[in-house]
Amino acid sequence: MAILISFDIDGTLEVGDPPGPLTMEMVKIVQDKGFLIGSCSDRPPSSQRSMWEEHQINADFAVAKHLLSEVKSGFDAEAYYHIGDREDLDRQNALRNGFEFLWPDEAAAQPWFLPDS
Repeated sequence: MAILISFDIDGTLEVGDPPGPLTMEMVKIVQDKGFLIGSCSDRPPSSQRSMWEEHQINADFAVAKHLLSEVKSGFDAEAYYHIGDREDLDRQNALRNGFEFLWPDEAAAQPWFLPDS
């Protein structure tokens, strides 16, 4: 069973406004390892999908932040993570919906994001 990672965009990913520490290459690495990936952001889902397409990443989901619960019910995974930079919208929402939460800097230190040797 896969691990699912939901990414906030602004303050989390390098393409965010403000930019965050997680690169699109890091996202590609975890996806290549079989992780389910997507975004849960304040940005409209159409904008999120455009961002993924621009970086040639086939995201498994792109939803508004308040729909994180639907992501969990839509995917069978062994673990669910949301990575974000805000206490009120990201951390609290993740924990309320049964996701583990990581700050972007914590996430960047995870061995998942290292390329296989």
